Amino acid sequence: MPSTNPIPIRTDLPFRPAPNENGNTAFSPKSSAAHGTRHKHTRSSYSENSPLTAVSRNNSLSFRPLKRSTPSPDKTIAVINASGRQAASLIRIATAVGYKVRAQLRNLEGVIATEVATNPNVQVFVGELYLRNKPDDNRDVTAHGPLPGILVNHALISQLFNGAQLAFINTTFYGNEIQIGEAIADAAKRAGVQHYVYSSMPDHAAYNPEWPSLPLWAAKHEVENYVRKIGLPATFVYTGIYNNNFTSLLYPLFCMELQPDGSFVWQAPFHPHAKLPWLDAEHDVGPAIIQLFKDGPAKWNGKRIALAYEYLTPIEACGAFEQGVGRRVRYKRGPIKVTVKIPEGYRAQLEALEKLWSLENNDPEKQPPYFGDLELDKRCPDDALALWEGPRGLEEYAREIFPLEEEANGMTWMFEDEGEPELEGTAEEVEDVDNNEDGEDGEDDESFDEGLVMRGLKRDEESWLA
Repeated sequence: MPSTNPIPIRTDLPFRPAPNENGNTAFSPKSSAAHGTRHKHTRSSYSENSPLTAVSRNNSLSFRPLKRSTPSPDKTIAVINASGRQAASLIRIATAVGYKVRAQLRNLEGVIATEVATNPNVQVFVGELYLRNKPDDNRDVTAHGPLPGILVNHALISQLFNGAQLAFINTTFYGNEIQIGEAIADAAKRAGVQHYVYSSMPDHAAYNPEWPSLPLWAAKHEVENYVRKIGLPATFVYTGIYNNNFTSLLYPLFCMELQPDGSFVWQAPFHPHAKLPWLDAEHDVGPAIIQLFKDGPAKWNGKRIALAYEYLTPIEACGAFEQGVGRRVRYKRGPIKVTVKIPEGYRAQLEALEKLWSLENNDPEKQPPYFGDLELDKRCPDDALALWEGPRGLEEYAREIFPLEEEANGMTWMFEDEGEPELEGTAEEVEDVDNNEDGEDGEDDESFDEGLVMRGLKRDEESWLA
């Protein structure tokens, strides 16, 4: 049953009212860095000649119409992995505008799970999407491929879709992702779901046999193919790199490592001058998915959408981050450093990623496109802006949200006075690192602790990558 407990007040919610030039509270979309132009909002319910349009232009009370009731959506959305960044973003927006949600949570730990569980418009189903055949089976369940003795929780999945007309599904690598993804699609079809939005990713080997598959992405690609095969009215969103992945904690691939002088260094294998897609998952996934649901399968059935609002090289990304955080940020091209325990499936993903975006490739034009299909990459950020025109870019994220997440994870650097930062040109300082750098794997390092778990108030669950 839905919980009726009050939602705790949070200071880091992704949407902020801002005063416009007239002093009124309004949300003002940012300009697109990729195009250098301000995107006019095209979602207004009123024509150019409407008196309501005149009100918004001149703020004149003489044209103010009588208030009218706003209809609420009479539909329910089924969501899995509801504490992940994508799903949590959708749930916030969907319930705010009147949708009901049936949400699966792995557990009730952490502030995001608490936020979801205490939302009066959400009915929560707590449990894993997989089952262990033997109660004493404690093995890692994140490996790609068959997992004998690990079963699909069909009862929970079927229950989730009772009375749901819409679905947003972002599968993760806990349990057999392909079997779980197929079971979810089957349940949605049996329930008569009208629009099924699946968060997919590419299998690079399907586009070029010389490219290695990234196992966690290849699983999503296979699930997408199954959804198409059974004829669900579906849309497939491909999300870019999360701005929210950056952390100064020593996690692999997106560690924004704090230096003794107060600056940051991001080390990754991506070519410093090859473009990558970027997305603020918590801020921008929700409104984009809502627009997909509003448009419906008549417009979007079978379509693949590049959900990314900036298309930046690593150097450009570090430059944006630097301007936002107010500290020097350098990009260092080098191997992925693993200094904490990570799930087996994620380790295999990182190993394949390092092969796909090889350090031996010195030509940015030869770096494989992030979404596998170059045409999909080229549609960044146009695909996303067609759905939602008020994104939060990497610079704004670094300025407003990154310090809050860092504080919630126990960091204190944001309270230290480092003096006036010297920002000019620092993001351009790129260093190539030898593949055999000491301590790359980190298994003998003292910082190799008990696991990949976001600590502190912000996130205590392992689904932070979702």
